[in-house]
Amino acid sequence: MNRYVIIVAGGKGLRMNAETPKQFLKLDGKPILMHTIEAFSRFDANMKIFVVLPQEHVKTWKSLCTQFKFDLPHHLVLGGDTRFESVSNGLKMIQDEGIIAVHDGVRPLASIELISRCFETAAKLGSAIPVCNMVESIRQRMGNSTKSVDRNEFVTVQTPQVFDSIILKTAYRQAPPKNYTDDASLVEAFGIALNMVEGERSNIKITEPSDLKLAEGLLASH
Repeated sequence: MNRYVIIVAGGKGLRMNAETPKQFLKLDGKPILMHTIEAFSRFDANMKIFVVLPQEHVKTWKSLCTQFKFDLPHHLVLGGDTRFESVSNGLKMIQDEGIIAVHDGVRPLASIELISRCFETAAKLGSAIPVCNMVESIRQRMGNSTKSVDRNEFVTVQTPQVFDSIILKTAYRQAPPKNYTDDASLVEAFGIALNMVEGERSNIKITEPSDLKLAEGLLASH
């Protein structure tokens, strides 16, 4: 069965307090996005990798690939104004049926085991969403006050979110219009049940300076 991944890398780095887009910041000596691509190539060297970038970042990315001698095969796709449009543009590049993952470009530490778990579950059941149990106490905002809620009723959601290509493409064409924060929400809105798989706490999304330091530490510990 064909395997694909759409890596969405349209961040601007505002919360990183950096002029450089966060996917291009260095982690262990090379851009974060390169680590992300390598994670999927390690899992399956033959899978087709689509990297979605804003038009204004394409030249920079190509320059970085030359600078770091980064030659892992991948296809560049121009992003849209929203995440929905960016993923849609990636889906248009995939003509054959198979299993499609959608992954954050700044989530570079997904392990082979996690990616494999997601693809295997999606191949069997149609979807796979990695989640982690809550470990902190949480409270719900109620106007100017808050109330305690049971953390056991909640999970945190990660990527890669992986789907049968027919399910994902149909959902993107027909789901009700809305600002979806991830593909799982969109597929669910289309009426498809989601299958949860065990995520990894080390599979962090780098959005703030402290996340980059944590990622450096996690890489050093392996």
